[in-house]
Parts: sequence; C-alpha cells; structure tokens
Amino acid sequence: MLAKLFSKKQLGDDAERAAERYLITHGLSLVERNYRTRFGEIDLIMRDGDALVFIEVRLRKNDDFGGAAASIGTHKQRRIAAAAQQYIAALRNPPPCRFDAVLIMGTKIEWLKDAFGT
Repeated sequence: MLAKLFSKKQLGDDAERAAERYLITHGLSLVERNYRTRFGEIDLIMRDGDALVFIEVRLRKNDDFGGAAASIGTHKQRRIAAAAQQYIAALRNPPPCRFDAVLIMGTKIEWLKDAFGT
C-alpha cells in the first residue's frame, strides 16, 4: 500500500513540475509551489504579467468520469479560494488574481485560464 501511495504522489509531483515548465514557456513566472494552509493547498502560484495566478494541476490517465476538469468540483474550488484568500491577505498591495487549471492526460497539457471564479 505504501508503495502505491508513493508512486501516486510521485506522479502528482511530476505533473506539477510539467505544468510549471509548460506555464513558464508561456510567459508565467513561479512565485510559490505547494502553498499549504489549514483550508487546503494551492499547487502553483505564478505571475502572469501583473496578475497573480492560483493554479490547480490535475493529472488523469483518461477522460473517464469527466476527465481532469470534472475533478475540480465546487468543494475543491472553495478550498483553493480560501487558501488563496489567506495568501492574498498577507500581501501589502494585492494584485489582480485569477484561478487557472492545468489538465494533463498522457502527454497532452491543457491550460484553462480563469477556470473558476470565487
């Protein structure tokens, strides 16, 4: 069981690194990885011009059950938004913000800008 959990975590970490590289090639810059709060975790926090972008990375083997996008339900969105609010509260001058998602299935990467709002 431990080996299965480790391999799942490793896959998730690899997906986050792939998403980070992809977004950097599209002009974003990394601010923070795996920001954790009591509300939840934000996979990547990046800058896109003046905007601060909170990014959820989802990896799926296939699109069964609606695929990666469908796995970011209302509950998950609320947890990400709450964690983002905590992050923003610590900033002196909060910039414009948005919530993006990077969906990875096999070798295909899809970047959804403004994937959800708060």
